[in-house]
Amino acid sequence: MSDIAALQSGKGHKDENFPVASVLIAPRHRPPVLAFYHFVRMADDVADHPTAPADEKLALLETMRASLEGESDAVREGVTLRAVLAERDLSPVHALDLLEAFRRDVTKSRYAGWDELIDYCRYSAMPVGRFVLDVHGESPALWPANDALCAALQVINHLQDCGKDYRTLNRVYIPEDALAAAGIGVEALAADRAGPALRDVIAGLAGKTAGLLDGSRPFAGAIRDLRLALEVDLIQTLAGDLNRMLMTRDPLSQPVHHSRSDAVRLFLARLPGFALMRLKNRR
Repeated sequence: MSDIAALQSGKGHKDENFPVASVLIAPRHRPPVLAFYHFVRMADDVADHPTAPADEKLALLETMRASLEGESDAVREGVTLRAVLAERDLSPVHALDLLEAFRRDVTKSRYAGWDELIDYCRYSAMPVGRFVLDVHGESPALWPANDALCAALQVINHLQDCGKDYRTLNRVYIPEDALAAAGIGVEALAADRAGPALRDVIAGLAGKTAGLLDGSRPFAGAIRDLRLALEVDLIQTLAGDLNRMLMTRDPLSQPVHHSRSDAVRLFLARLPGFALMRLKNRR
């Protein structure tokens, strides 16, 4: 069997499309968030390895689950997260949900429709935000808004990487019914640039994602922890900007990502609006 370390991409929390345990988060909350991230990043890399056999990937993911739940000490990241969860009296359910998403990544490469894709997001994205909320002691009443934002982030990521995912992993998150309605197949994702039909499909999915972002818009204003609220508001702002790009740009041939300077510019531009929102919510 392959060693887990051999399947790692080398990607870290500063390489993600959206902030992870940034300086906006209170220092006391960063260690558990980073422990969660390191465990999840390791599992994600296992599932996404382009050449490791599926049965080996599933076995390694099971080893990670066993380490998280105290049945084994084989995976250091699992043991570390287990200790963090015990120290903070937190449940492993969110990490276990993510392992389910990674098992699906190994065994499932196509999604029939939007609802099936959102069900995948229920395991692949929503638990991340739910965990961060739990770490901060926020109410589960915030989960619906969190879930909408996290699902939007996941779909944006899928659209950004749709060509690469198809070429390297033969994995397609763009719903099959959307492609069929446009009269094209998954092979359209192998092109150097998207044709008009694929561009329309991507723009249509970005339109659906805009609906998710509308649903998550009140999220940051409802979070009690000011620093977490600021990070969530920044993520909402970045997501909205990327989603607007996807409505007009071709992710097969054009960049649909933010540079660090882009993120800083958007953050500074949003600060007055964030401050006004917080003031209104305190009245």
